[in-house]
Amino acid sequence: MKKIALAVAVAAALAGCDNRQAEDESAVNTSAETSTAQAGKASGTAAENGAVTAEDATVFLEEAQQRLAKMAEEAAHAAWLAATYINVDSQFTEALASERYTALAVELANEAARFDDLELDAETRRQLTMLKQGLVLPAPQDPELTAELAQIGSKLQGMYGAGQYCSGEGDTEKCYSLTEMGRIMAESRDPEKLKELWVGWREVSPPMKPLYERQVEIANAGAQELGYDNLSTMWRSKYDMGPDAFAQDMDAQWNKVKPLYEALHCHVRAKLNERYGDDVVPPNGKIPAHLLGNMWAQEWGNIYDVVKDQDMEAPYDLTKLVVESGMDEKEMVKVGEKFFTSLGFEPLPETFWERSQFTKPRDRDVVCHASAWNVDNKDDLRIKMCIQKTADDFITIHHELGHNFYQRIYNDQPFLYQEGANDGFHEAVGDAIALSITPKYLKQIGLMDEVPDESKDLGFLMRQALDKIAFLPFGLLVDKWRWQVFNGEVKPADYNKAWWQLREDYQGIQAPVARSEENFDPGAKYHIPGNTPYARYFLARIQQFQFHRALCDAAGFEGPLHRCSIYNNAEAGEKLRNMLAMGASKPWPDAMEALTGQRELDAAAIIDYFKPLMAYLEEQNQGRQCGWE
Repeated sequence: MKKIALAVAVAAALAGCDNRQAEDESAVNTSAETSTAQAGKASGTAAENGAVTAEDATVFLEEAQQRLAKMAEEAAHAAWLAATYINVDSQFTEALASERYTALAVELANEAARFDDLELDAETRRQLTMLKQGLVLPAPQDPELTAELAQIGSKLQGMYGAGQYCSGEGDTEKCYSLTEMGRIMAESRDPEKLKELWVGWREVSPPMKPLYERQVEIANAGAQELGYDNLSTMWRSKYDMGPDAFAQDMDAQWNKVKPLYEALHCHVRAKLNERYGDDVVPPNGKIPAHLLGNMWAQEWGNIYDVVKDQDMEAPYDLTKLVVESGMDEKEMVKVGEKFFTSLGFEPLPETFWERSQFTKPRDRDVVCHASAWNVDNKDDLRIKMCIQKTADDFITIHHELGHNFYQRIYNDQPFLYQEGANDGFHEAVGDAIALSITPKYLKQIGLMDEVPDESKDLGFLMRQALDKIAFLPFGLLVDKWRWQVFNGEVKPADYNKAWWQLREDYQGIQAPVARSEENFDPGAKYHIPGNTPYARYFLARIQQFQFHRALCDAAGFEGPLHRCSIYNNAEAGEKLRNMLAMGASKPWPDAMEALTGQRELDAAAIIDYFKPLMAYLEEQNQGRQCGWE
C-alpha cells in the first residue's frame, strides 16, 4: 500500500492494513475544526489575504509535511493496533486517529489547490500535486461526512477481518477461517468441497454492499472538491501521466502478454477437463473459478500437480524444502533479511523482531493479510503476517521485506517523497527479489544440495506462470471495475454483474454457481473493503521483470533469465539501492531509467523470461480449441 494513504487515513503500511471508525461526534467535530484552523495557519500569507506567492507555497509545504508526518505516525500506530487486535476498543482508537488525519489531509489538499495557478519550480509543484493526491478516499470538507466515511471504512474492515464460514449445526458445526479455507482450496481436489467453501466465504460480503455504495458517494464528493471529475480520475492521475493515458498504457501492456495468458488458459483448462470430466469442466469455454487452487482464482500455482504433464517434474518442492529445513517462522524471516544484507543493505533494527506479527495469535482476531509497515517513517519497521511453512509464505516474506528495505532507504527524503516512484514500484521491488529465489539461491542458503540442470526448467516455468501470468488479467480488472463504479458507468444495481463480466472477459473464468445482485462478490476480495488500489499489482507484474532483467545484467549474469539470482552480488545491490533511495522524489520514468535504462513500461521482459514455456504451450495446444466466448 502507498505510504501516505491507508484508505481513509494515512499509515505507513504496504500491501494491506485497515481503518476503523469512532462514534464520538464531538471528537470528530473538534478534530476537523482544529485541522481547518491549523491548515489556514500553515499557509501563511495565503490564508490571510487570498494572494499567494512562491514563498507562501514553500512555507506551506514545509509546515504541512511536518504536521502530516506527526499525525501519520499516530495513525499508523492506531492502524497497527486495529489490525493485530480486532476489537471495539482498537477500532475506536484507530477511528479517532483516522478522522484526525483525514480532516487534516483534506484541508491541506484543498489548501494546496490554492497554488494551482502560480508559477512554481518543478519540485514545489510536484509536492503540491502529491499533497492533493495523497488520500485514497478523500472526504469532503464536512466533519459529518468525514466521520461517516471513516465509520464505513472501519465497518468494512471489521467485517472482512472477522469473516469466517461455518457449516453444520450443534456438535457437528465446523467454522473455517479464511486462512483455513485457503489451505483447503490449495490442497483439495474435491470439486464439491471446493464449491462449498467458495460459496461459503462469499457470505461475508453482501452486507458490505450498501456501505460500499455510500462510501463511493462520499469519496466522489471529496475528489470533486479537489478538482477531479470523480474518484476514478483521481486514482488514475497519480502516475505522472494523464488519467486516460495511464489506462491506455495498462491495456497496451496487457495486450502484449495476452497471447501467453490465453495459451496458459487453454492448457490449464484441458488438464482440468482431463481430471474432472466434462460435467465439471467443459472442454471449451470458461474455467469454473473454484478449481484453480485459490479463493479468488487470481493465481493458479496450487494446481501445478494437476496441470503438469507426467514427464514434467518440477526441479524442487519449495514447501518441502522449507519444512525439512526445520526452520521456524521467525527463522524464515531471518533468511529473507539475509538476502537483502547480501546486497549491501543494513540489517533490520532489533525493534523489527520485537514488534512484528509473524504468526496468528491463538487468543484474538487479527488481519492475516501480509503487509509491511514503517510506523514512524524512520526505523520502526514491521511485517504483519500469519506465516505458514509453505513455498508461498517463504516467497511472500522476501516480498514484504522488499517493502521494508525500500521504506527504510528513502526515509531521509521529505515526507511526501517517502514512497515508491509509483505504487507499482513498491510491489515490483519485492517481486523482483522473489524472482531470484532460484535453485542457485536455494543451494547458496543451504536448502538444496545441487542445482538441477536445465532439463527441469519447464516445470519451474510452468509453476511460475501459474502464478505470475495467471494473475495479470485479475490484476488489471479489479481496478477497472472500481474505475467504472467510481465514474458512474456501473451503478450499484449492477455491481456484481459488472464484476463477473470483467472476470469472464479478461480471465475466462466463471462462477461455479449462479450469482446475482444479492451477492457482492467484489467485497470477498480484501482490497475492495480495504480500499487498496489494485493497479499497482498489475504494474508490479510488468515492472518486476524489467527490474529483474536489469539487475541480472548489472550482476553480469549470462544465461536464461529465469535461472538468474542476484543474491550476494554487490554490483546489482548498488544499482538497486541507488534507485530505491530516490523514493518518489522524481517522476517514475526517471527511477525506471536509473535502474533499467528505459523510461517506459515494457512487458517484453516477461516474454523473454517465459519464452521456453510459450513454445511448449503452443505445441501442447495444437488441436485444442483455445479461447472462450
